Amino acid sequence: MARRTIQTNPFRELRQLSGMTQEKFSQFFGIPKRTIESWDVGDRECADYLLDLMRYKLEHEGIIESESNQKDAEDFLTQ
Repeated sequence: MARRTIQTNPFRELRQLSGMTQEKFSQFFGIPKRTIESWDVGDRECADYLLDLMRYKLEHEGIIESESNQKDAEDFLTQ
């Protein structure tokens, strides 16, 4: 029996966290929709520095919460 490995896709996770469609994400960042599609389905990998920049912009635009705010909330809830 062959094993399937579960791979995460940080780009898809970030886009879904933003609540944007591929089209909206493309427009928001000025990145071609075909590139967004390729990153989203895993045909191509988005560079880490681009993920960091996109996360930064989404956080500072108030579209997503920063990771530190999420960690603080998780810590508070587990006390």
